[in-house]
Amino acid sequence: MEIGIINYLTKSGPLFEPVKSFGLKVCQLASWDVTLATEAMAKRVVGDSNEAGVRVCAVWAGVPGPRVWNFIEGPETLGLVPAQYRTDRVQALKRWADFASWIGAPAIITHCGFIPENMTDAQYQPVVDAIKEVAQYCEQKGVEFWFETGQETPIVMLRTIERVGTLNLGINLDPANLILYGKGNPVDSLDVFGQYIRNIHVKDGLYPTNGNQLGLEVPAGEGKVNFPELLRKLQGLGYTGELIIEREISGEQQSTDIRNTINKLHAWVHH
Repeated sequence: MEIGIINYLTKSGPLFEPVKSFGLKVCQLASWDVTLATEAMAKRVVGDSNEAGVRVCAVWAGVPGPRVWNFIEGPETLGLVPAQYRTDRVQALKRWADFASWIGAPAIITHCGFIPENMTDAQYQPVVDAIKEVAQYCEQKGVEFWFETGQETPIVMLRTIERVGTLNLGINLDPANLILYGKGNPVDSLDVFGQYIRNIHVKDGLYPTNGNQLGLEVPAGEGKVNFPELLRKLQGLGYTGELIIEREISGEQQSTDIRNTINKLHAWVHH
């Protein structure tokens, strides 16, 4: 299980310097700007990654339009659930699939949104159909489609994977998100969808304390994610993918927390 970070696609400068600065050699390459998903940018990524000795294990694919990370506007703004943004977002994810294929990355990752819990909800099947359209396009490009956990319960994630039905589906498990959204216990979630986990976000958090706002993200090891147990159970499932550190703050404190997490992971993985 190799340790990496999320690394953002930028229009200029050495792309993989942040990864190297932590002494790491793998990352998820992330962007919310689909105009960067060009062949010219792909050539630059390949050149820079070869030069830096950094491998891109997946493309984290952001989509256009608003995004509000709470329980009030979240259902109307996130992922492929809001009907008014769905067509544009399906197209954006296809462009990211092209990009992933050009740079030789195995998968794209995104949030699909607050997928309805009730499969008889009129909104459920259109969301499944939209995901399937993206997943089938990815399949044509030799790319996998990985759901990042967050806005849906583990059983909804499993059910949706089963209903989409393509053979290139996987999960980017963000254990903190299950807690931040009050959707489940990360260790227990492996009993539901463990076989589909392809990548991990190393992130931690606390449960929500009111009905409107997500719980608080905290440094790894200081929240409700039991990382030693989670990693032990993942190893038991044969997981050999990357451990991608995510700390959703900025500045010097972010760097400090990432370095501390790298040290903690070395201890936890050998736990």
